[in-house]
Formats: sequence, C-alpha cells, structure tokens
Amino acid sequence: MSAPALALSFLGLMFVLMALRLPIAIAMFVAGSVGYVVQAGVSPYLSFLNTLPFARFANYDLSVIPLFILMGQFATKGGLSQALFQVASDLMGRFKGGLAMAAMLASAAFGAVCGSSIATAATITGVALPEMQRHGYSGRLATGTLATAGTLGILIPPSVPLVIYAILTEQNISKLFLAATIPGILAMLGYMAVIFVYVRLVPGHAPAIKPHAVRFAWRSLLGIAPILVVFTLVFGGIYSGLFSPTEGAAVGAASAFIAALLNHEMSWDKLQQCFLATAQSSAMIFLIFIGADIMNSALALTQIQHQLVNLINGWNVAPIWVMLAIVALHLVLGTVTEELSIILLTIPIFFPVVMSLDFGMPPESVALWFGILILMVVSFGMLVPPMGLNVYVVNGMAKNVPLGETFRGVLPFLISDAIRILLLLFFPGVCLWLVTFMA
Repeated sequence: MSAPALALSFLGLMFVLMALRLPIAIAMFVAGSVGYVVQAGVSPYLSFLNTLPFARFANYDLSVIPLFILMGQFATKGGLSQALFQVASDLMGRFKGGLAMAAMLASAAFGAVCGSSIATAATITGVALPEMQRHGYSGRLATGTLATAGTLGILIPPSVPLVIYAILTEQNISKLFLAATIPGILAMLGYMAVIFVYVRLVPGHAPAIKPHAVRFAWRSLLGIAPILVVFTLVFGGIYSGLFSPTEGAAVGAASAFIAALLNHEMSWDKLQQCFLATAQSSAMIFLIFIGADIMNSALALTQIQHQLVNLINGWNVAPIWVMLAIVALHLVLGTVTEELSIILLTIPIFFPVVMSLDFGMPPESVALWFGILILMVVSFGMLVPPMGLNVYVVNGMAKNVPLGETFRGVLPFLISDAIRILLLLFFPGVCLWLVTFMA
C-alpha cells in the first residue's frame, strides 16, 4: 500500500472511532498504534511507547498550560466576571443591544485572564444571560451572542491553543501572544458591529433604548481593578523581559488567587474546585498530546509530510492558494472535532508544508502568521454544527431556548469571522505589525 493510502487509512480509522463516540485522545491513540504496528512491528512500538510519555512531559514549557488554566479557574471562581459585566453594561447601556455588546466587552476582558473558550462562555453566560432575559432580549440573540463571545477566551491572549502551537512549532510564546492581540481586538469589535447592525435590521430581538439611561460612573472602574492588575502583572512582566511566559503564568495564577481572596469570593470548597478542574483539564490536554504523538509518529513513518511538501512544491501554484486550501481544510475539521485535537493532529503535518513556501516574509513571521490563522479558524469551529462546543455549553444553561435558536443566533457572527479570516489571510501585517513594533 502506498504512503498516502496508508496515511488516509489511519486517519479514516480515527474518524470512525470518533464517530463511535470514543474520546478523541483514545481514537488518535488507537488509530496511531495500529498504524505504527503495521509499519514498524510490535517490538519497536512497545519500545517507543515506553519512552514517549517521559519525553513529552519532561518538557518544561508544558507547565505553562496548567498554570494558565489555574489562573482562569481562580478568575472564574473568584467572582471577577460580575464586576466586568457590570462595568461593561454601564458603559454600553445607552445603545440599543447594549447588554449584548457589554457581554462581548466582558468576555474579551475575562479572556485576558482566562485562556479558555468554554470557561469564558460558561462564566459570562452565568452572569449576563439572566440580565439579558430580564431586559427582554430574545433567546436567539442572547445565547448566540454569549456563545460567540466565549471564543474571545482563546482569541484574546493568553490562549491555551496558542501555547500548544508554540510548543509544537518551537515558536516564541510571547511573540505569538503579541501577534494575536490585534486580531483578537478586531474580533471583539467585529462582533459588536454585528450586534449593532442586527438589532436595527431585525426588530424584536432587543429592547428599545431607555430614555433615561444611567450615566457611566468612572468610579465603577474600581470594580475591575483586580483584572487590570493581573493583566498588567502578567503581560507587562512578560513583554518587559522581567520573566518568561511560564513564570508569567505562575505570577498570573498567584495574583488571580489573591484578587479572588480580596473579592471575598474564594472559599475552601471553591479552592478545591479550582485545583480539581485544573487537574482535569490538564489531564485531558496531556492525554490528547499522547494520542496525537502516537498518531503523528505513525504518519511520520509513512513519510507523508515530505511527500506532501514535494507534491505541493511541484504544483507551482501561488503559496497563498496553498494557505487558503489549508485554512479551508481546518474549517471543515472544526465541524467534527475540537480545537486542541485539530492543532495537535494537523500542525505537525502542515507546518513543514507552510514553512517550505515562499511568502516573501522571514520564516519566523510566516510561523507566527500561520499560528494566528489557525487560531482564528479553530475558534470558528466552536460555533458551527455538529461540534459547536460553545453553542452546547451556552444552550445548556438556557433551559428555555431551543438548540436550533442558538445555532441561528451565531450565524451573523460567523460572517464577521469569515471576513476577519480573509483579512488576515491576505494581509499578514494585521497580526505581525505589533510584533515588529515591540521588537
């Protein structure tokens, strides 16, 4: 059997196992193990399996993942989201659809200390959904907005998927965070623009503006001071060179814990929940790492990566069309699997392909640009069926809203996503300018 046929058969087995509702990590592990044994035999496979876990988890850079997750847990359980939404709603209350826009602002700010899409969606939904329903927002607009707002948890640094991309491709985490900053802000502004237009073109989904809206009080910013302090400590320290991203994650977790204590929201039970949730999320991510490593090793034995590079270079097509095809493939994958698995499975295959193409930029710039593009694409997959994890999380918290209404609610925001992805695809400077400026 040819190498492409072997690779496709292993990938096909993985998707069949996923369709049978096996956990993604197990599906990759089983399919990769079968592929490895078929090509190398049982003894080499067992020898490889004996050394793989230590070789993977002895990587010091991996410690940044549980630390950023722990920081997000402290922010979630520490009651910091209520103050964020209150300030945002005071600021946007004078506009029609203001509470929906406030949810976007609060999600972006919360994402700056969280790094998880699902955690951001669940946390902000718990605060914002009752208020939006009380003020007469339709279930479609409310849940669609909150599901979309959750994606800002990974689009605004720190972002766990970006950390994983940096580890896989040996890129600078700080520079990736910088590169994601402007696209993340554009995402937030684009979503707010969608709400502004939607509530005017489609009446009946948002209440009218109050004739005497409460004026914004600047002293209310004191409520979000802990978030500002945590953000400044983490990213100010990282970008000033005071400490590394891993040390910054540790400082962020400690400062978020102190902020939660000062907010009188951190009890012993909540502290235990924070560490338990961090352990569960980290274990899930690391198990996916092992499964992806086995799968990628089986694919590497087929030499599919080198054959793919040679094949594409032989086509003599413009590199931008190759990148467009890779983005389109990731959009399709985003409909059937979640973001971390996509990154762990596809980056080892397509990163060498992208780096072999001439985009007229230094290799590091190409690597940063590709990482941000993939981040934008996998966030798209958090909203589209049948996967759409954010949609299921938010809809599960809105007991009286049909699932179909929530999926309809995210459709206008997907237009904004598509425009932003195309903008980044054809204008890499959008994400590279801040990196160059800070350098």
